[in-house]
Amino acid sequence: MSRIGKLPIEIPGGVTVSVNKENVVTVKGPLGELTQKVDPEIDVKIEDNQLTVYRPGDSKSQKAKHGLYRSLINNMVEGVSKGFEINLELVGVGYRAENQGQLLDLVLGYSHHIYLQLPPEIKVEAVTDKRSSPKVKLKSHDKQLLGQVAAKIRSFRAPEPYKGKGVKFVGEHIRRKAGKSAAAK
Repeated sequence: MSRIGKLPIEIPGGVTVSVNKENVVTVKGPLGELTQKVDPEIDVKIEDNQLTVYRPGDSKSQKAKHGLYRSLINNMVEGVSKGFEINLELVGVGYRAENQGQLLDLVLGYSHHIYLQLPPEIKVEAVTDKRSSPKVKLKSHDKQLLGQVAAKIRSFRAPEPYKGKGVKFVGEHIRRKAGKSAAAK
């Protein structure tokens, strides 16, 4: 049995979960609504304010999908009840971030500004404090979309290993390399 897959999912108050005949799970909560199509090999049952994911057999594909769908549904329940947040930090001289609504304006050392139109499900906030690197805070109820947008922003200028300049997640450790050493005489 999958150790993750067999764990039941507690459904908090204010969150409603429904499963239709096509095996589509819909989760509604105070922060939004999410849907996920579940493979027909996997059964989803709701009883006593708990959601449980079952697999009928022990084939390799069923074992692989058991824990996957349990994690996806758990992230949906957690997202519509609490939400998710990712913080990015811009490390570098002259790096800036500003937002006007859903449009994120980044200055990352290129000859031009980078403009990124964010989906309406994501709330963005650019914070610039004196004596610290600019930060971009992303919040959403959809964990998958949030991670994809954060990875896209990070890909504009990934941190380099010599000086550590670039866009990185807050708390991320960048492995640093030693630069050229002085020539011996």
